[in-house]
Amino acid sequence: MHCYERPVNHLSWAIILIGLGHLVYHKKAQSSYGRHMTHSIQARMVPAKLAWFLQEMPALLIPLLLMLPSHKASSMGQYLLLTTFCLHYFQRIFVYSLLTRGQPFPLNVMLGAGFFCLINGFLQGHYLLHCANFDKEWSTAYRYRIGLLVFYIGMAINIHSDYLLRKLRKPKEVVYKIPTGGLFEYVSGANYLGEILEWFGYALATWSLPTLSFAVFSLCFIGPRAHYNHRFYQEKFKEYPQFRKALIPFVF
Repeated sequence: MHCYERPVNHLSWAIILIGLGHLVYHKKAQSSYGRHMTHSIQARMVPAKLAWFLQEMPALLIPLLLMLPSHKASSMGQYLLLTTFCLHYFQRIFVYSLLTRGQPFPLNVMLGAGFFCLINGFLQGHYLLHCANFDKEWSTAYRYRIGLLVFYIGMAINIHSDYLLRKLRKPKEVVYKIPTGGLFEYVSGANYLGEILEWFGYALATWSLPTLSFAVFSLCFIGPRAHYNHRFYQEKFKEYPQFRKALIPFVF
């Protein structure tokens, strides 16, 4: 399969613009699901476990399907795809989605997230397999090694933070409590911080516009979520630690 370079570039810039656009309309977006959802919204709801499983699946399935054709693909691209992008979504689909105790999702939000995962899964898979030019020295470069290190640190933070959040609730419990432990001692959005680190590490290791576009989109999408969650905790709990920031320790 040959590289569709122009569509790849156009799609990458589109994802960046969508992410930046989300920063403009982030207030409305926050109220569409989860703890910030307004009671006036009338929508068909999907159980959280099922919603996360279905909406994340295309991001794993599409890259794996792209590996099936007999056309020669980049071996380094396959390695990076499997050990970063696909690894993240494998964990989200087969671990996080089955363990989550979150609230039900509106069907339209699940479908929108699933569509993005499908498009982004194709973009990341096609680029790394058929467009990226990885030379023999790529795996020895500092940006590759540092990028993978940042990715795995971010993934560890993300998984550990999700575990701490799950511990706050008993099965079928819907009350909110102050998260503690790990990076939650410094920021309200430790799980979001971990995921943002993942994708910027991924972008550094692969050093490309498509991977950077996803990192920027992630920052623009879940960064505001961390801010609103932080404000939620501050308003709901008078004893909420004042020194704790929203997303970046000691800064924001």
